[in-house]
Amino acid sequence: MSSSNAQEKSYFQALSTLTLAPTRAEQLYPWFSALNTPEFEDFVALADCNHVVLRALIPLQTVGEQHGDAPLAARCRQRIEQEQLRIANALRHLFQIATALESAGCATTVMKTLEHWPDFGSDLDLYTTASAQQICRVMSTRFGTKTEPQSWGDRLASKWNFAIPGLPEAVEVHVQRLGQTGEHTAIAQRFVSRRVRQSLQGMEFMVPAPEERIVVATLQRMYRHFYFRLSDVVNIAALVESGVVDFVELHRAASLGGIWKGVCSLLRIVSDYVLAYRGTPVVLPSEVLTDALFGGEKVFIKARFLRVPIVPHGIELYTAQVTTAALRGDLAGTFRLSLLPYLASAAAISYKLTGSDKGIW
Repeated sequence: MSSSNAQEKSYFQALSTLTLAPTRAEQLYPWFSALNTPEFEDFVALADCNHVVLRALIPLQTVGEQHGDAPLAARCRQRIEQEQLRIANALRHLFQIATALESAGCATTVMKTLEHWPDFGSDLDLYTTASAQQICRVMSTRFGTKTEPQSWGDRLASKWNFAIPGLPEAVEVHVQRLGQTGEHTAIAQRFVSRRVRQSLQGMEFMVPAPEERIVVATLQRMYRHFYFRLSDVVNIAALVESGVVDFVELHRAASLGGIWKGVCSLLRIVSDYVLAYRGTPVVLPSEVLTDALFGGEKVFIKARFLRVPIVPHGIELYTAQVTTAALRGDLAGTFRLSLLPYLASAAAISYKLTGSDKGIW
């Protein structure tokens, strides 16, 4: 992406309006009509890495057509069709993989990947209660997969990556554990014991219950990456506003791993960000707002994403998580979490020396 920081911020703001307040897309027409081809491609690249290509370009195509702007509408249409072809291919493979694993006795839940619908993630994420040996055997014999080398972080997290012929996206399988260091086992079991069915284009998938969807987003965004994709905001806002989230159950699930304050902070960030673009917040229970450590006021746009400050907030969340594990007598979880600072340091050093943290995370 070749845009400057100022351009990137303007792109992100336009993208946020299209996805969170599509009825206001008309107001953006003068801005989009002034973009040249490289600038438009930069905008689409930002939408792509934030997993909102269709949710952004479909309303933009409509605006182009309404203004008789054939070039803008054509640009949108071409990219939409390209993305729909990618999604159709990935969805077929995902269905085949999930079906094969279930048929082999490997209870499997599709995480994160389908939550972006009608968009789609950049890889295929699954969780299973089966053993790594079972998973590797099914993936190899059924799909002729190549097992990708595991990084240090992958080994700790019990995460396996597979490359399948004909599928550009990687397949990522979390085996019996969740969390940056695989510290969560009680929470992880809920991803199978409470999973629900979701039907898409005539195919049926087992996906996490609404509460677990928020939990896994919290683990990924507030305890690992410390950044949000715009899709996270859109997805979580839609999930909460659908009325299907049981906040008592969510509190119960988050408390198992000492991440309740992280959950509350994530939800408040989402609500605040939606308020900024839509004019109305996502309505949350008072206890969620009270228990949140911070909200949207701490989030900033940088390097394609919405960033959350690691210091002091990320450290505070990590400390609370370690303390909860220790007080519960979870020695394995406490030990795994204690390795995280060393892993982060190793990754930072590797990135500084080589420009990549590959092999670490």
